[in-house]
Amino acid sequence: MGKEAGITVKKNDDFSEWYTQVVIKAELADYAPVKGLIVLRPDGYSIWESLKASLDSKLTATGHRNGFLPVLIPESLLGKEKDHFAGFNPEVFWVTHSGDGEIGDKLALRPTSETLAYTMYAKWIRSWRDLPLKINFWNSALRAEIKGTKPFLRTSEFLWQEGHTAHADKDEAEKEVTDILEIYKKTVEEELAIPVITGRKSEKEKFVGAVYTLTMESLMPDGKALQMGTTHFLGQNFSKPFEVKYADKNNVESFVWQTSWGVSWRLIGGMIMVHGDDKGLVLPPRVAPIQVVIIPIYHSDEEKEKILNMANLILDRLTVLNIRVHLDDRDQVTPGFKFNDWEMKGIPIRIELGPKDYEQEKFVLVRRDNGQKQEVGFAKSDYSEHTKAELNKIHDDMFANAKKILDDRTATLETYDEFKSELEKGMLIKAPICDNTTCEEKIKEETGADIRVIPDACEDDGSKCIYCGDQSKIMPLFARGY
Repeated sequence: MGKEAGITVKKNDDFSEWYTQVVIKAELADYAPVKGLIVLRPDGYSIWESLKASLDSKLTATGHRNGFLPVLIPESLLGKEKDHFAGFNPEVFWVTHSGDGEIGDKLALRPTSETLAYTMYAKWIRSWRDLPLKINFWNSALRAEIKGTKPFLRTSEFLWQEGHTAHADKDEAEKEVTDILEIYKKTVEEELAIPVITGRKSEKEKFVGAVYTLTMESLMPDGKALQMGTTHFLGQNFSKPFEVKYADKNNVESFVWQTSWGVSWRLIGGMIMVHGDDKGLVLPPRVAPIQVVIIPIYHSDEEKEKILNMANLILDRLTVLNIRVHLDDRDQVTPGFKFNDWEMKGIPIRIELGPKDYEQEKFVLVRRDNGQKQEVGFAKSDYSEHTKAELNKIHDDMFANAKKILDDRTATLETYDEFKSELEKGMLIKAPICDNTTCEEKIKEETGADIRVIPDACEDDGSKCIYCGDQSKIMPLFARGY
């Protein structure tokens, strides 16, 4: 699968293979020697760092601070909240030996950190003065995903952040899960140009150990939904077994109210799927490691000197505006190779500068998202501002296109036959259902689709459950998922 060959399958013909080729050939990641693991390459890690910086600034502004947790968790801690442990146990990696000797009690490689974090919170929280405690942890998690792995989407180790908060007040904790979900939504839409639908998970699909889970979902081009982030109201389900208590102003001891929440590098996978095309990656400008690449074209040493001088001037002027710009002055490859190379990597804007352009005192600006070309004159005093504005326009256009596709592929249906038919077309389906979990389970068993999200304001409108015909209670969105 040589890089020179480009993407060898079309996105609409073999979506899974197309996706894998884009990840590898655009040099975002590669497979590690251990099955289920990937290695992030610099461009892939740069995108993660951009998302991290954006989220970090929002979380800091809302009073959250960063901390660090170790990767090893004693088995005894995982078993303190039994439902939670039962949900994760099949995916847990266990450490049993140090060198040639057994270590005694097994240690889990962190699948999630609730049990470890709350053991520490029980030590740190003593009175109402210690609350709220709002800590975010940037780390990795490990879950035994061996079958059906896919870079960024399903791997045995992944980068993520997980927030854990403790509150004296129940309403304050519930506001926390709503506020964090809004931060996630804003980050995904404003950085990755991906429209999302927010709401609640069903009881069947909620996080193990949570009172309820809020989720952020989007529909991928292959018709599968991708859960892109979740927040969980934990109530006192963890504070009681872990004895996370505080003394209030009257010195009365109470259990805290808790939340947890997280997003992972799965966001990068969603970005690839939503925006990529048959040429490769298409990067939203705000997370692109390089936003503008300048490609000088020349045929002689004389042309080279003049054009490179101008190219460097353009580079300097764009850099002043904090545009991430790169001058591709490689002599060992052709301009055509460079065009294809940077298109594969999804760089938002390509600036072409050749001899004729130089003589006419202009350069050609090419957008990666739609291929549109513009001639921009050197004399245009604000060409750097123009380029910056064009980057913002690219983001807006990418979001608008993705939003239209999401809207066009969302259908409201009332019969099970319609449901099954439209599901095969890769639709996101809004349909009425009763409060009997058996119907939800039967739909999943028969179609592979589950309740992805119960949006706000989806109360019973008098419809009948699409499966059993009884009075419906909600109008959730169904889809097959990753």
